[in-house]
Amino acid sequence: MSQDAYYKDTGYFTPEQIKQHNFDHPDAIEFDLLVKHLDELRAGKSIEMPHYEYITTSRLKETTTISPQKVIIVEGILIFTQPEILKRLDIKVFVDAEADDRVMRIMRRDTQERGRTFPEAMEHYEKKVKLMHAQFIEPSKRFANIIIPEGGQNQVAIDILGEYIQSCL
Repeated sequence: MSQDAYYKDTGYFTPEQIKQHNFDHPDAIEFDLLVKHLDELRAGKSIEMPHYEYITTSRLKETTTISPQKVIIVEGILIFTQPEILKRLDIKVFVDAEADDRVMRIMRRDTQERGRTFPEAMEHYEKKVKLMHAQFIEPSKRFANIIIPEGGQNQVAIDILGEYIQSCL
């Protein structure tokens, strides 16, 4: 399950409101619905996970049916900021990435997928992403059971985590 699917619908915002809105703040996510969906999955019920469109900042009408499984992976950079989600996670993994790698990934994503120009992406990073990382994401890693350095490039850590998940199945 991706935290990003639970962005609040802001498709009705004006362009100026969208520009001012901080999508990198925990308040941008509908965590209550994510918690409800986690509880339903844990109770053996299927859920309808929302879809979110970054370009229009809208929640789409389509959903994806998610059936309960023995292992549920919830991913997102802000999930450790939410005590109600932390209570529901059996293992908490923080994937740590170097600042340079984060900047490059954000620049690439914002210009290729989210319709921003390079100067707009830089401004977004400087005024929102960097500040929210320092305020919310970096401090939240203290809640992790495991911190994986080197982002997704740490094959040893990924293999160990994969073995752990396999043992749960």
